[in-house]
Amino acid sequence: MKKQLTIEINQLTFKCIIGILDFERVSKQKVTIDISFDYIYSDEYFIDYSEVSSLIKATMKKQKFELLEEAIIYCEAKLYKLYKINNLKIRICKPDILKDCIVSLSN
Repeated sequence: MKKQLTIEINQLTFKCIIGILDFERVSKQKVTIDISFDYIYSDEYFIDYSEVSSLIKATMKKQKFELLEEAIIYCEAKLYKLYKINNLKIRICKPDILKDCIVSLSN
C-alpha cells in the first residue's frame, strides 16, 4: 500500500553560530526550526523523522551560516538530495536576536 503523508517537525530547538553581526559569530544563539514535507509512504519506504531532525541540527551546527537564507537553501538542497520528498517547507527562527519580536525566515 502506498499513501502520501506529511511529516512535520516543529520547534526543533538548539544553539548554534548563525548571523552576520560580530557577536553572532562568537556566541551561539538559540534557533528554532520548523520543517514539513510530503512523501509517499509504502511498506518498502518510510522516512525516519528523528534522522531528519538530527541531520538538520548537525548541519546547522557544523556550517555556522551567516545568513538565514543560506541556511535554508543549503538544508533544502540536502533534504531533497537525501530523501524522496515534495513540498518542503523550512522556517528558521532566531527568537532572542531582537528584544521585541521573533525574527524568522521561511521558504
